[in-house]
Amino acid sequence: MIMKRTKVIDALRSTDFGQDITVKGWVRSHRSSKAVDFIALNDGSTIKNIQIVVNPESMDDEELKSITTGACIRATGTLVESQGKGQDCEVQAKEIEIYGLCPGDYPMQKKGQSFEYMRQYGHMRLRTNTFGAVFRIRHNMAIAIHKYFHEHGFYYFHSPIITASDAEGAGEMFQVTTLDLDRVAKSGKVEYDKDFFGKKTSLTVSGQLEGELGATALGAIYTFGPTFRAENSNTPRHLAEFWMIEPEVAFMDQKELMDLEEDFIKYCVRWALDNCRDDLDFLNRMIDKNLIQTLESVVHEEFVRLTYTEGIEILQKTVDGGHKFEFPITGWGMDLSSEHERYLVEQYFKRPVIMTDYPAEIKAFYMKKNEDGKTMQGTDVLFPRIGEIIGGSVREENLDKLVNEIKARGMESHAYDWYLDTRKYGSCPHAGFGLGFERLILFVTGMQNIRDVIPFPRTPKNAEF
Repeated sequence: MIMKRTKVIDALRSTDFGQDITVKGWVRSHRSSKAVDFIALNDGSTIKNIQIVVNPESMDDEELKSITTGACIRATGTLVESQGKGQDCEVQAKEIEIYGLCPGDYPMQKKGQSFEYMRQYGHMRLRTNTFGAVFRIRHNMAIAIHKYFHEHGFYYFHSPIITASDAEGAGEMFQVTTLDLDRVAKSGKVEYDKDFFGKKTSLTVSGQLEGELGATALGAIYTFGPTFRAENSNTPRHLAEFWMIEPEVAFMDQKELMDLEEDFIKYCVRWALDNCRDDLDFLNRMIDKNLIQTLESVVHEEFVRLTYTEGIEILQKTVDGGHKFEFPITGWGMDLSSEHERYLVEQYFKRPVIMTDYPAEIKAFYMKKNEDGKTMQGTDVLFPRIGEIIGGSVREENLDKLVNEIKARGMESHAYDWYLDTRKYGSCPHAGFGLGFERLILFVTGMQNIRDVIPFPRTPKNAEF
């Protein structure tokens, strides 16, 4: 009778020495000698492997040799204290069953492949130490997010994935249709009234607008789901499919919003430090030698609160002093690039920055304008290595001002009638922000490319798996 499986993470924590256990997993390495074989086994439950010690005389020689890196096996044996360094216990094998052999062309052999190489094997890279660590941390960050909002009285609100509105007003949306595109091309006419929804629809770029509806009914909500952007950007910071966390809160002003942003993101980073230490230690060794130090500094440092105008003045003085940016500082009204944001965070202040009061022209239509009529009450959180990690603002609650802003930007106001009704019927002050989940994972893991913190990245000309 085969014993019940013990997960590797539980076996490594056990002190029940002398007892027989069964572990199952994939081989990370196999070292052989005349006297003894050592198999490092991992089942994904932890970054650490458990060592299986095998007497070569207990197995058929060819069968033992066939257990190579990547093979899947079951090992049953006695849990004993380990004599080797870096491990507390190991399994003295009594029986090994091979579930799946791994031929020599296995693409994830134990050697230093580049991340670009591994992206070609998205279905296999998940089995490596690095990606195991990344995706265990990704799971923990999702848990932390739900836990934070639940503990703070927010309600999890499901916004639609298919929508007829463009929350950002940029038009970079993936269209959803059941129309025969060949027939449309021949006729030269798109009959949306014959489409599935009877109108032009797309995959959402944000759940914010619908989230605002929830906030005006439930008080405080958050969305957490996939969003899509048809932006032709092949950069280490952009994806066509990504996940967003978007809280919206009634009766919240700009200062309270900044307090929420800072407290929330510190909670998430602290959760990673408290609950993902083994994976973070590994990434600290292999990816970024300063990772844990950077994470701890974010938790303990108070964020700088800086207006856009003050930020531009600092950057201009920096340029006047001889510093050169790839993208020039052209003055007030320009949209800051990631290098400008990172300079303020990494070199000038050396801690995260919440930048506020951006020029109205470079921000979205729904943001509340300040009394100067030129700036909006934005509250973007800027992080080391990432740049903008949170984009937030107080929302415009005045119906007439919001309608005028929509018209001034050449948008079709009738498409937002349902949204405007929240200002027409019982309008209230409210605010919210959006956090790109992958950018949070990028920061917490120390990885350099956003395509390496989502299991199956969707980018221009790439929709594999």
